[in-house]
Amino acid sequence: MDDQQFKTLAEAALEDLNDRLGTAGEEHGFEADLQEGALKIEFDDPPARFVVSPNSPVRQIWVSALVKSYKLDYDGAKGKFVLAATGETLDELLANVIGQQLGEPVSL
Repeated sequence: MDDQQFKTLAEAALEDLNDRLGTAGEEHGFEADLQEGALKIEFDDPPARFVVSPNSPVRQIWVSALVKSYKLDYDGAKGKFVLAATGETLDELLANVIGQQLGEPVSL
């Protein structure tokens, strides 16, 4: 995959995730904001901030959440960014960490 392909795939993944987070945020009381290529998710109670951003040099999407860093690679067969260690897609990973933060199940 070249730089432009990665950029196109990462932007599409973050825009789609931002749309899903907007709906979930209204239901669960958190805010998601996509600016300058990075997606920030903010929680008031308990206070926290998660960041989802593309890392072009290594062609991964990085997620900083719950005092951890997750690095997802693009899986062409699935057509999604996936965490190799668990097989979770970006949407599944975010639903899990947001659910842990809020103490309730969240679906995206």
